[in-house]
Amino acid sequence: MKTHRFLTVTLAVSFCAMSIDAAANGLPDAANQPTSTSGAAGILRAQILLDRAHFSPGEIDGVEGSNHRRAIRGYQRAHGLHETAILDAQTWAILNTEAPTVIVSYTLTAEDVGQPTVKLPADMMAQAKLESLGFESILEALGERFHASPALLKQLNPGADFTKAGTRILVPNIADTVPLPKVLKVVIDKSDSTLAAFDAAGKLVAQFPVSSGSRRDPLPIGQWTITGVAVNPTFHYNPDLFWDADPHHAKATLPPGPNNPVGTRWIDLSKPHYGLHGTPAPSSIGKTQSHGCVRLTNWDAERLASAVAPSVPVLMQE
Repeated sequence: MKTHRFLTVTLAVSFCAMSIDAAANGLPDAANQPTSTSGAAGILRAQILLDRAHFSPGEIDGVEGSNHRRAIRGYQRAHGLHETAILDAQTWAILNTEAPTVIVSYTLTAEDVGQPTVKLPADMMAQAKLESLGFESILEALGERFHASPALLKQLNPGADFTKAGTRILVPNIADTVPLPKVLKVVIDKSDSTLAAFDAAGKLVAQFPVSSGSRRDPLPIGQWTITGVAVNPTFHYNPDLFWDADPHHAKATLPPGPNNPVGTRWIDLSKPHYGLHGTPAPSSIGKTQSHGCVRLTNWDAERLASAVAPSVPVLMQE
């Protein structure tokens, strides 16, 4: 997206999880056993551990897709391993070192199920009339909290009522992850659809899948700097800046929320109208194009935003 303003709002995130019962079976039970890299259980286990290590597979979905392979390759690069993008024995062993239980149980609270949801209109002019662009369902909200696709949550919890307080569900264990260290350099790789973050020693400490530009709105290749971070930003929509805008649209301010066009974080760049930001469509990251900016899942944008500061260089390369 190519235009914005800042609106700083405190985003409160709470998490409560317990160890999974020994009686659990099927996919969750198999994923909690570090025995094999093959099959759905091995893929799911790897994605959760990669997410915890800040080598994000994007939306945790248990599918061996392009983001899954990108995350493995980035993790291998950070650990000096052969970059095969395959979970070979050495990569698997390091990834599982002192690994926690990857599928845990969570009891839905009254706050979880009582949060407001709204069916969002597709038209931006109609969205601008709303007070917020929040979640459309409790399941969508839970997916964002646990970095998981709604389909995976339903697979882990067949028949569960996600709208009832007290319901006990199984979720990816993304709690208590060690925070990112201070990031002093960011590299966006257009050809690989990834964002790499480096610490003060030049060590690769995180990698996130991204959607970055298109033929009509190419990624601005070159080096820029971060100028600031907006939490829960509003979005100032200017149809003049979008080649595919509805000709009947006018300028409008869209309210904040996870389904805002730039998600829950905007990391502003020295390139006017450009930034690194979240998205209302996490399943699309790394698989679709953008209007020139760099899109991440909301949770990855939040992780990155917490670790960067003004003046950090951002290199965008082919």
